[in-house]
Amino acid sequence: MKKQLIKVVLSCAVIMGSFTFNSCKKSASSSSKNVSRATGWKINAKEGGFQYNSDFKEQETGPGLVFIEGGTFTKGKVQDDVMHDWNNTPSAQHVQSFYMDETEVTNVMYKEYLDYLKAVYPPENPKYANIYKGALPDTLVWRNRLGYNETMTNNYLRHPAYSEYPVVGVNWIQAVQFAEWRTDRVNEAMLEKEGYLAQDAKYQAMSGEVEGTFSTEAYLNRPESVYNGQIDSLQGKMKKDSVSNFATRSTGIIMPAYRLPTETEWEYSAAALQGTREYNNYRGRKKYPWEGDYTRNGQRVGRGDQLANFKQGKGDYGGIAGWSDDGADITAEVKSYKPNDLGLYDMAGNVAEWVADVYRPIVDDQISDFNYYRGNIYMKTAIGEDGKVTILRDSIIFDTLPNGKLVAVNLPGEIKMVAVDEQETYLRTNFSESDNRAYRDGDPGSSRFFDRFAGDDDEDPARKMYDSPKHRVERDSAGQIIREYDKSNNRSTLINDEVRIYKGGSWKDRAYWLDPAQRRFLPQYMATDYIGFRCAMSRVGSKAKTKNKTVRGKKAKAK
Repeated sequence: MKKQLIKVVLSCAVIMGSFTFNSCKKSASSSSKNVSRATGWKINAKEGGFQYNSDFKEQETGPGLVFIEGGTFTKGKVQDDVMHDWNNTPSAQHVQSFYMDETEVTNVMYKEYLDYLKAVYPPENPKYANIYKGALPDTLVWRNRLGYNETMTNNYLRHPAYSEYPVVGVNWIQAVQFAEWRTDRVNEAMLEKEGYLAQDAKYQAMSGEVEGTFSTEAYLNRPESVYNGQIDSLQGKMKKDSVSNFATRSTGIIMPAYRLPTETEWEYSAAALQGTREYNNYRGRKKYPWEGDYTRNGQRVGRGDQLANFKQGKGDYGGIAGWSDDGADITAEVKSYKPNDLGLYDMAGNVAEWVADVYRPIVDDQISDFNYYRGNIYMKTAIGEDGKVTILRDSIIFDTLPNGKLVAVNLPGEIKMVAVDEQETYLRTNFSESDNRAYRDGDPGSSRFFDRFAGDDDEDPARKMYDSPKHRVERDSAGQIIREYDKSNNRSTLINDEVRIYKGGSWKDRAYWLDPAQRRFLPQYMATDYIGFRCAMSRVGSKAKTKNKTVRGKKAKAK
């Protein structure tokens, strides 16, 4: 009897001990995220030491964006190559997860950008005149020698009837600059939301109450310089006891930059192959962003309706009035047609779209099959004599495009960027210079050249592949533009490092161009009435928003 009693007592003691141990273990586990696994020191201690955002969950989805989970797909054509250029032969590619605009950038979105520039950099001030002018879309793209389109020329950008229509007349450079502006405005709002900026800081900058503006990169590198050095008076509730408190990248609230999508990202998201996935394979290959080989709806509801806005035939931009009409003769209001399987609208038809890549007829997938992109120019922040990052206080750097148009490359308050040099490239194997646009296709290390040696009259004595026209634009002493056209009859191509790819069919294109794999190019300074754009944003952190439904996570913990 005593033995049994002793066993019961011991059993209870073991159970109680086990319970106490587990409780301690759980308690320690709950606080372990604030204890360093490297040193055992406290993290985020009030007394000081190492500080970082241990509560970060995942990247917040920016305004207007849709999450696109990355993956592997076959990039390239699925239709007959009637153009016989074979410039996108199939290749296996992998894309990291990213975000894409739900729709094209619309007129009202672009007008908000113009309104901001007009308020902060008044065009009546001669110093700022070309900032606003350089951002204006070219409304004359609507004109046709033998067509009456003056209604669109005068109304398409400004009239509220076209507010939710995709903006056109925007060249590639203007699209990039819109994305840069959008990055700064979204991060300005994020800092306000989290209490790092006062509630009305952004409006004070627009109204002129505060001189200067907000730049994301300037804030991250030299936060005291933002708003022309007046940020201390514009800090929000995070400022304590008159001590400045600035957000950093490790805070986790600064959004990655809005930018143009790469060609690979655009094609991947347009094809939306996730909708045809079976386990670890895709069912066949899609001809269009939707299921099937036809441009009309085959479902019972809405059967026969066109699934995109495109040119159906010669002289047929919309169909017969009242029946079989696609609802548009030029562009259409965004969201007029069903989205693809990723929730993206108008990835075929309406307007073609600029992407980030420099055009080359050969996609060199042998050198890169991960986030393929041609167009890298690696830059770094300029450091002044004082050892600090250089801020362009009052200076504005303009660039004269080949067509004579002026665009602002740097605005007041932004940081100065310079090309990377030997400090970053010495003995590296993954890159050796700043400008990589012509890498393995026309640069000195390439095996492909248009001529064995450059001519004596060539500006660049280096060997090149592409013999494209060279137009000169200069200004005389009075500031007047002098344009010199390249009249040579010996030029063999239009391709150079300033031509960019645009993807997708438009309201002006036949169905052939609706294939997501089709690719065309245009000089980056040119604009048309059928090319628009949408923005993308990289994802930081996990590949997926939802955890994989396998048990590998549990197994890993058990081990």
